[in-house]
Amino acid sequence: MTRHAIFIVAILSPIPEHLDTVRAWCGDVAAVVRSVGKRSLAGQLSCVCGFGSAAWDRLFGAPRPAQLHPFSAIGTGDRLAVSTPGDILLHIRADEKDLCFELAAQLLKKLGDAVTVVDEVHGFRYFDQRAMIGFVDGTENPEGHEAFDYTVIGQEDAPFSCGSYVLVQKYLHDMKGWNALTVETQENIIGRHKQSNIELDADVKPSYSHSSLTTLTDEQGNEVKILRDNMPFGKPGMREFGTYFIGYARSPQPIEQMLENMFIGRPAGNYDRLLDFSRAVTGSLFFTPSVPLLETLADRTTASGST
Repeated sequence: MTRHAIFIVAILSPIPEHLDTVRAWCGDVAAVVRSVGKRSLAGQLSCVCGFGSAAWDRLFGAPRPAQLHPFSAIGTGDRLAVSTPGDILLHIRADEKDLCFELAAQLLKKLGDAVTVVDEVHGFRYFDQRAMIGFVDGTENPEGHEAFDYTVIGQEDAPFSCGSYVLVQKYLHDMKGWNALTVETQENIIGRHKQSNIELDADVKPSYSHSSLTTLTDEQGNEVKILRDNMPFGKPGMREFGTYFIGYARSPQPIEQMLENMFIGRPAGNYDRLLDFSRAVTGSLFFTPSVPLLETLADRTTASGST
């Protein structure tokens, strides 16, 4: 995990001519990342670009990623994983904040009036990769070849192989309420010891814990994982404390199942008690193409024949 990240969600202009600008931009993204990154090679600058379902249809037409669809809200009332507009996602990461800032500025400059940014979050590493609520985040992330297998599309959707699906949500935390809890109560809600990050024993870990409800298994009993690159963010002077959730997976289904377990419950009613202190204010699903595919999208035509 890098020290800094910028998450940008934008919507497309309704003006048809601006779609040409976005398509041409797809062919420039990798070059812009290389140019900015060479200003500080130790900064580990990278950028992932994603497209929402409606945006894909407007920009590129058929064929389309097999499992790309609009994100539907999950839950009811105050416990709701909301669905919010999102056509383009930029996930910019680096160990130096100025690299993230410069790349975001350059990429948005090229897009110009073709898009409108609807959400921009500047995340940072918090101590030893802890979330704002004080627990280590992303402990169960797959690594190495396992990470590739869980997050990268293969021959099941060959035209879009080496791409991925990504779901983003911005959570705001009630830190006053959370900090009023005892450490033991917090640990039961998360399912881990706060200081050591060790998972609670199965015979004491509540079924409503965040850890329990976000653990999935397939029909063979094997755990199904996603890759999280969450980042804390906030404005202490405005009493804003949050976590930007971003999860990558080979299919959207595991992430959406985790959210259903959290917001509705497993079984229904046995929901994630972390949601008593954390509120999702955004939610969007994107397909992130490989770099070679992203560059070829500059030459794609839509069903209407426009380029």
